[in-house]
Amino acid sequence: MKRRHLLQSAAVVLCPAACGQKHRAPLPFATLTDLSAMLKAGQTTPLMLVEHCLERIAQIDKSGPRLNAVIELNPAVRALAAASNPGALHGLPILIKDNIETADAMQTTAGSLALRDHKPKQDAALVTRLREAGAIILGKTNLSEWANIRSPNSTSGWSARGGLTRNPHLLTHSASGSSSGSAAAVAAGLAPAAIGTETNGSIVSPASACGIVGFKPTVGLISGSGIIPITHWQDTAGPMTLTVRDAALLMQVLAGNFTVDLQPDALKGARLGVVRGQCGKNAQVLALFETALEKLREAGAIIIDPVKLPNMREAGSLAWKAMLIELRTDLNAYLEERGGDVRSLAELIAFNEQHREAEMPHFGQEFFEEAEKLGTPEIIAAGVAAREKARRLAGPEGIDAALQAHQLDALICPTNDPVGRIDLAHGDTNERIASTPAAVAGYPHLTVPLGLVDGLPVGFSFMGTTHADARILALGHAFEQITQARCAPVFRG
Repeated sequence: MKRRHLLQSAAVVLCPAACGQKHRAPLPFATLTDLSAMLKAGQTTPLMLVEHCLERIAQIDKSGPRLNAVIELNPAVRALAAASNPGALHGLPILIKDNIETADAMQTTAGSLALRDHKPKQDAALVTRLREAGAIILGKTNLSEWANIRSPNSTSGWSARGGLTRNPHLLTHSASGSSSGSAAAVAAGLAPAAIGTETNGSIVSPASACGIVGFKPTVGLISGSGIIPITHWQDTAGPMTLTVRDAALLMQVLAGNFTVDLQPDALKGARLGVVRGQCGKNAQVLALFETALEKLREAGAIIIDPVKLPNMREAGSLAWKAMLIELRTDLNAYLEERGGDVRSLAELIAFNEQHREAEMPHFGQEFFEEAEKLGTPEIIAAGVAAREKARRLAGPEGIDAALQAHQLDALICPTNDPVGRIDLAHGDTNERIASTPAAVAGYPHLTVPLGLVDGLPVGFSFMGTTHADARILALGHAFEQITQARCAPVFRG
């Protein structure tokens, strides 16, 4: 009863004063677009938005359900709100994943104690863009430690520094990962938007699992400078938001010279190919998907069903082989450049062993140990060949071939099956996630809420060719308008 009362009180408008006052606080699930309009109309202020987010975090994240989505708050956030720059994101609070550098009082650690107290001297390039557009960096979000590249037995949403992030829809279940905190925070209304990162699934999977929009853009469209790496071939940051319109707004800031035209009739005449090989076998998910296909047809879309993506298993296997080799190279370069006590993957492995009780109470570092062995010239050359073939199979011979053969605008499928229960002793269960084709190819992938299965969200994926980002967002926005499937979380225990 006490928790129910808390959540009910947190879900109402947090009115700062008596009725009739000009300024008012926002609803917990107001979008970036709505909040921007309120600011322009003088109905609220940047400081009020920040105070609202801080109160919501105190009520939902640090007490009550204890989502544990926010790993650190920006101590200067109120001062930033008072001096927010004009721009497309003026006065809007945004959370940043804790593998993205910020040149302020906050740490950038990838959730690891090995990087504790790491305070970069320079913002990541994308953070610079956000600040220049007037955004307020509210804080950092928790993540699967090292973006889930440490162990095959890891639990998504857990880090040594940040603890465990929970799914706001069902607290006993995973928020997925690795951008777990970013997804859970936006879904719970702790902030109107967050930035995540993805190598393979780390934006679209938690976004889908928490019932929000997640967009993984074409690799390279957003600068990776200042982001703790896994592999430069697949790593990218991307927006995690309540709506596709908000994701498009953030992309226009993050990518620079990027425009998107969101029209409600974008589906009319669009040719969409159903990738049945990525749809899974969950009957309830497939029922939601079939209903969505009918709505797409009613909106004028032409559905080509099925469309095949051959060789995706091989592409994924080759990409994984290359990724471990690239991890050693890219992470060594990052750690050496940042300085500090840990300057290489080998030293990171040693640190974790020396701090085993704190760093490895639930799972080990098998992937790190495997990657550290992959440094000979012959192995590196084999990795280059594996990467080249993986990209060819997933891109030109995979997604592109399917699009061209059927003259398609996009490929579609359910993003995920419902997430499993949190199990720190055994790690994640292997839920299906349709992330590999676009991740390995480096192509855009958008997930939009599809509905709930047993109280857990699942998403609907749109994938396209390289730099088809604007088209994918336009299709996703139109889909969102005809489905309206996003559900506010209930924090069920």
